[in-house]
Amino acid sequence: MDSGKQIACRIFQETVAALDIPSVMQRKLALERNTLLLESGRVSLPEQGPLLVVAIGKAAHPMVAGLRGLLPEQYKFRGVVAAPTPPASPVNGLHYFVAGHPNPNEGSWRAAEAIVALLREANERSVVFFLLSGGGSAMTELHLIPGMNLEDLRAVNHALVTCGAPIEAMNTVRRHFSAIKGGRLAAAAGAATKVTLAITDVPAGKEHALASGPTVPDPSTAADVYRIVDEYRLRERFPANVVRWLDEKKMPETPKPGDAAFRNAHFALLLGMHDLFHAAHHAAESHGYRTCCDNATDDWPVGQAAAALLQKLEEWRAENPGERVALIVDGEVSSPVTGNGLGGRNSAFVLACVEKIAGRKITVLSAGTDGLDGNSPAAGGVADGETLARAMELGMECGDYFERSDAYTFFEKLGDAMVTGPTGNNLRDLRILLAEP
Repeated sequence: MDSGKQIACRIFQETVAALDIPSVMQRKLALERNTLLLESGRVSLPEQGPLLVVAIGKAAHPMVAGLRGLLPEQYKFRGVVAAPTPPASPVNGLHYFVAGHPNPNEGSWRAAEAIVALLREANERSVVFFLLSGGGSAMTELHLIPGMNLEDLRAVNHALVTCGAPIEAMNTVRRHFSAIKGGRLAAAAGAATKVTLAITDVPAGKEHALASGPTVPDPSTAADVYRIVDEYRLRERFPANVVRWLDEKKMPETPKPGDAAFRNAHFALLLGMHDLFHAAHHAAESHGYRTCCDNATDDWPVGQAAAALLQKLEEWRAENPGERVALIVDGEVSSPVTGNGLGGRNSAFVLACVEKIAGRKITVLSAGTDGLDGNSPAAGGVADGETLARAMELGMECGDYFERSDAYTFFEKLGDAMVTGPTGNNLRDLRILLAEP
């Protein structure tokens, strides 16, 4: 019989495979003659002239492939793609940039410049497709601040991610500093028809956080930025030219609901939390587990989330005596970096469970659906009731690895690091907890 760890890994792999992006686009989008049918309305595609395409994020390549497969070859593409890897099969008419993540690189800067130049060509007869997925905040960036260069851009990004502010606060600053975020790409496209197709790694209802919301209204304000800058003492961390710009109080406001930029704009969510849950639920049940889904611990501290979810798993097992049970969880946990080891929030979550499940018939897996976990080469890790004993035999202490933020090394030494490579998708993190009767 396969071990719980093998089954958990298989459930994860089957879940990701079920969310094949080109197949999802074929299933969720429809084309009638020259009209694209969306939940938000009908979009007439021009019979002449290319469609403008802007693809940004970790899932950019499969999204481009899906759009190309959906539309007849008579519709030519002209556009820009910013992704973390080169394309396996480039699409004619598209200019590709290998962009940085989690830190912007020269490709991020050049991609943003190319996108802005492309959108200057748009007019009222143009249709622009924006294909957005997670990671886009770093993969395309061009600041509004005069005199900014790539070194300054990276310094601002580093200051934000190390200042202790929550992600929403960081993104509020990013949107207001940027020439492309916070609805500004929609504004740059002018009177064109704008179609945003999105794969989200952010909570439902917070689409403005996906790639920092380049095509949707920004709910935050410049006043919020000044408050965040003061609260987290960012003037001490930002480059001098950024501080001068802030002190001059010349920060322009981002486009808000009702702005003309969104008058002819459509937004369609291709993949989100419910799709992830559905695929994982189906995969777990196909392996014989009575399954329930939960996202109540989203953004919780890693230790608190581990305790709560293991308690939920025990309650679910008690409700189903004699059966194999599974708890499927999406979302992210908070795992502050306290050392200079390798790992991320997923491997840290599993490590936080190791002592709690010791000697019990429980398996815990946590992994990023993009195939990445923090600064490690893995997607996450997997543990069961024997993991603690195996670690102790090697002289490895869970607390030591946790304090050093070195969870990847812990699981790599045990052969339990989940290394998938980039998946070409980017939904939220997936945690799979299994319990045997």
